[in-house]
Amino acid sequence: MKRNIVVAMTGASGAPYAVRLVEVLLAAGCDIQLTISSAAQAVLKQELGLAVDLDKFEPAQLLLDSRPGSRDDKLQRIRSLAGISSESSNVLSVATGEPGTIHYHHYRDYMAPIASGSFLTDGMVICPCSIGTLSAIVHATSANVIHRAAEVHLKERRKLILVPRETPLSVVQLENMRRAAEVGAVILPAMPGFYHGVTSIRDLVDFLVARICDQLGIPNELIRRWGE
Repeated sequence: MKRNIVVAMTGASGAPYAVRLVEVLLAAGCDIQLTISSAAQAVLKQELGLAVDLDKFEPAQLLLDSRPGSRDDKLQRIRSLAGISSESSNVLSVATGEPGTIHYHHYRDYMAPIASGSFLTDGMVICPCSIGTLSAIVHATSANVIHRAAEVHLKERRKLILVPRETPLSVVQLENMRRAAEVGAVILPAMPGFYHGVTSIRDLVDFLVARICDQLGIPNELIRRWGE
């Protein structure tokens, strides 16, 4: 049975983590309930050169089209540095099989199934998680379906993984992270390790994606683990 994972992208730096996570989850056979905030749309353009249309979204806007000449050389190089490959054999080192499917939901669509606790999922990841999104979640000031879906996962006692990318951190931000952890969220900052034989940016991206997959219970071999 396919796993059903909610993935939300918000307006913090870290678009390579988010795109790589989607790529890995799909290849691992997970169905993805994807939502992208307007700020995340701007970050995807700034960091990866991706023009994502939130009103007419197509997966090809987010995932690299492997057809020759489908992207310019500059974008290919940027995405290669981010750990995103056009060659299927290099996509990831996880169990292969029937790939998953992306189901897209506009971030302002409160009729989306992820806004309801009756819609069953196997967890939610907000990657990257902006500090504003974190604050909205812990203070229950929902302003979009991303906030609402996170609140649903907390009330239903389902896995909620928040991936903040900010430094330095203020006392207010640390307090919000503490509050989120107290109510059941997993705080998984974008802090890649260097002990797994890092030779490229992709290794750093995969370190974080591997840790997210670990939290979701998805077997993976994206990194060399400590002691191996």
